[in-house]
Amino acid sequence: MNDMTERERVDAFYKQLEFGTGGMRWELSAGPNRMNIYSIRKVTAGLAKYIERNGIEPKRRELVIAYDSRHQSSELALEAAKTLGMHGIKTYIFQELWTTPELSFAVRYLRAYAGIMITASHNPAEYNGYKVYGEDGAQLPPIAADVITKHVNEIENELLLEVKEEHELLRQNLLSYIRENLDQVYLDYVKGLQLNNNAAKTNLHIVYTPLHGTGQKLVPQVLQNAGFQHITIVDEQKNPDPNFSTVSSLNPEEAQAFQLAIRYGKETGALLLHYMLSQKQEKGMLKDNSVILKTIVTSELGRAIAENYGVQTIDTLTGFKYIAEKIEEYNQEETKTFQFGYEESYGYLIGDFVRDKDAVQAAVMNAEAAAYYKQQGMTLYNGLTQLYQTFGYYKESLTSLTLKGKDGAEQIGRIVNQFRENSPIELAGATVEKIEDYQSGKRTNLFPAQQEVIDLPSSNVLKFWLKDGSWFAVRPSGTEPKVKFYFGVKQGKERESEEWLKEFEASVMNAVKNSMS
Repeated sequence: MNDMTERERVDAFYKQLEFGTGGMRWELSAGPNRMNIYSIRKVTAGLAKYIERNGIEPKRRELVIAYDSRHQSSELALEAAKTLGMHGIKTYIFQELWTTPELSFAVRYLRAYAGIMITASHNPAEYNGYKVYGEDGAQLPPIAADVITKHVNEIENELLLEVKEEHELLRQNLLSYIRENLDQVYLDYVKGLQLNNNAAKTNLHIVYTPLHGTGQKLVPQVLQNAGFQHITIVDEQKNPDPNFSTVSSLNPEEAQAFQLAIRYGKETGALLLHYMLSQKQEKGMLKDNSVILKTIVTSELGRAIAENYGVQTIDTLTGFKYIAEKIEEYNQEETKTFQFGYEESYGYLIGDFVRDKDAVQAAVMNAEAAAYYKQQGMTLYNGLTQLYQTFGYYKESLTSLTLKGKDGAEQIGRIVNQFRENSPIELAGATVEKIEDYQSGKRTNLFPAQQEVIDLPSSNVLKFWLKDGSWFAVRPSGTEPKVKFYFGVKQGKERESEEWLKEFEASVMNAVKNSMS
């Protein structure tokens, strides 16, 4: 506390840390607006009240908790279990670091009522976070998150919340530790996704980096199970490290995070969808009602590829929970067959036995795709070039503005409102043809002027389309003090796309700069 500046003290105490559909993430520090044992106790007590007031039978009140390699993750996981124990709710905690998709899998496989993941995903090293998963293994949808938030806000003083100690929980059978036996079950499910059992015969050489996270154990193992033997792990990044000391950014949207991996070898996930659909079509595995799911700020190249195979593309809001929600809806109604889900921040899902992005699944399928192209005498780059030549040169980029604290939050609000209330009608000399406001749920076509309803939940996102199909979107981050700008273009030649993307992005960011002055 004494080391805090006056501004840091204001930011740490001016409000309560908010819980939402993405859970909560923030810096580890003292204060109600920071991650610490008391904020964990408070949100977990709210979750316990949600379970109790939903009338869930005591025998079904079981949760699974996992944690990653960040500072204090194991302590915060146990703190959540100690809080749940006060409400008679049993928890299963993974005994060591575990991946987020395996937490999702465990909730489904163990038929638990919910799951908690202690992680801050790609946020900076000083952060930690708390995600809640429902019994379907997906992150909570907005309605459930809002109810939990209501219960959290009813707690007046988190410092007075009582918890049970670990030895009490163990003695009362309110806590059990999950060991390695669940690993093999999960790995068997992943192995079942393979489309080409001969892929490994290509002697493909694979480079993998866990980025100091939780993937070191499972990813090499799943690749070996698939028959791939030549696996090089980036040595400098293989061990869990809460300081993530070899990277300045953990965000996979930023190339710097993979700088060391690129030194060892290059790969891309852009061909994964094409490979899977081509193989499934060849094997007669594609159904007439097949769909892929992507977020509204993800590249349109996937839509063009899917359309080529007669597969429909459905857009969702940003966040994998919305993709998972659609999967559950389709499974319940038996109306569509899920084939693939992905988002702009390099998250992929192939098998729906998990309901979150799963890098373990993506690793083995990307290896298969690379082996497939090698069998054709092609590199992944050759394959990607072939796709561009077929469907057009789609290029995307992302720019973020980080604006911290109370002042920053207010400024982010002003930037978004400026685009909403004074929408641009021309950018870089090109005419804006269509504006989508996901908060109001309206799509406005400007030529001719007419409005349509967007059939998605309300979210503070704006998306602008130009006549040539180029687009950009503006969205405040739900987990970081950032406002994000997404860009997508398509031209007939690569250089044209690259130049137009640069010009288009500069025009938008210049408008942002003007709105801040």
